[in-house]
Amino acid sequence: MKNKLLCALVVVMMVVAVFGASPVKAAAYGTSFTTSITYQNVGTDTATVSLEFYAEANGTPIVINRPDLAPMAGTSIYVGALGQLGAGFKGSAVLISNQPLVATLVQSAPVTSPIKIRPLSNGFTGGSNYVLVPTALRNTFGSNTIISVQNVDSNSVDLQLRFVPLSGSDIIVEVENLPAFATKYFDIAQMAEFGDSFNGSVQIYATKSGSSDPGSIVASAMELNIEGDNASAYEGTNEFATTIYMPSAMCLYQNQQTSSYAVQNTTDHDITFNVSFRPSGVTAGPFTLAPGAKQSVNGCDGNTPGFIGSAVIEASGDIVAMGKVYGGGLYTAFLGFTNGSSKISLPYVRWTNSHWYDSVRQRAYIAIQNVGADLPAGAVTVNYYDKDGNLVGSDSLGAIASGAKVNSNPSVIGADGAEFGYYDDGTYGGSAVVEGPEGSELAVVVRISTYSNSLIVSEDYTGIPIQ
Repeated sequence: MKNKLLCALVVVMMVVAVFGASPVKAAAYGTSFTTSITYQNVGTDTATVSLEFYAEANGTPIVINRPDLAPMAGTSIYVGALGQLGAGFKGSAVLISNQPLVATLVQSAPVTSPIKIRPLSNGFTGGSNYVLVPTALRNTFGSNTIISVQNVDSNSVDLQLRFVPLSGSDIIVEVENLPAFATKYFDIAQMAEFGDSFNGSVQIYATKSGSSDPGSIVASAMELNIEGDNASAYEGTNEFATTIYMPSAMCLYQNQQTSSYAVQNTTDHDITFNVSFRPSGVTAGPFTLAPGAKQSVNGCDGNTPGFIGSAVIEASGDIVAMGKVYGGGLYTAFLGFTNGSSKISLPYVRWTNSHWYDSVRQRAYIAIQNVGADLPAGAVTVNYYDKDGNLVGSDSLGAIASGAKVNSNPSVIGADGAEFGYYDDGTYGGSAVVEGPEGSELAVVVRISTYSNSLIVSEDYTGIPIQ
């Protein structure tokens, strides 16, 4: 998931390098997206790094060695430039190192495309035999969903995907003998089982092939406009809780931007839940959820236009939840947090002043929610690092009350942040670490924005805890 703890030597991720065919007209669904893997060494020594790529449903790796990476250094690899993969590659990858790494995947449309938004998702360090995807669509809200499921077991696995609609019967899809580390894609719009439309959630089960023994999988999804330019990415999750924290909540903020939350019941019985917005004090609910089902809650459910803040979702049983923010160019997706961490890595951070209106460079806006006890001014710091792991500057944050959020971005560190993550030789690489006192609980969402045709288009990813 986007807030998955990455502390192992092998980081498993979803990769698609040319996603879909060229569209007849400009639209996100059908556009060819290409992946950049942005990663940071959060260890204490130089990292030796290699990548193993696996084509869809293929268990034979294509191995590519990468340059060593200094501690705290960040870099990226543009998958479309790797001649070993060939045009049209679609599949997954495993990032291997002798040091702990964190990774965020960035999906980009061709430079000539009118689609400037960059869907974002994080890598994983391992999987589960049961993974949930809180929302999946076919021809609903003007969008289609494509789900990718990766086998992270050392054996082949059998999959069962249970699609749970808002109403009506579940749709069951089964796959046998998915090879180790290979991925299977499920383009809901191309699957006859779903009819003309679908709106629901997904439960994914994995067993070792030919047995009832638990397998191990991870999952990611992309939600793509059928006629518009918007797209987002998000991870499936196996982390459930009765309380979920959402660092971003809005109701027609700046007369345009609103949040919504898709809340999914992970239990085998009905549950109820409420959404409490802060600092407004408004509570939406209670809502009742059947087993496996989802319910969407809007940021304007009780809040007045102009509201901006955060939210807490509390339920009578375990849930997962995904947040979205949309309007005025935003089309973001991020998983809610089941808890916080005192040290969080942000492997993909950029900022531009002089090239903002060129539509080719990005700005990163960092939202930090305190999901623990009150923190005084100066207790939390955001450290910004260049591509070589050098500390460029720090932002010491003000007091953060329990449940409240504050913001940061590279421009606050002065001149060194003016073109942060961009270099004169054409290379890229910039990252940040949010650090609070030991025992503090912070949840972080990063919004990556691009200026395009008088709009600021944006997508989100969640910060990755460091141990």
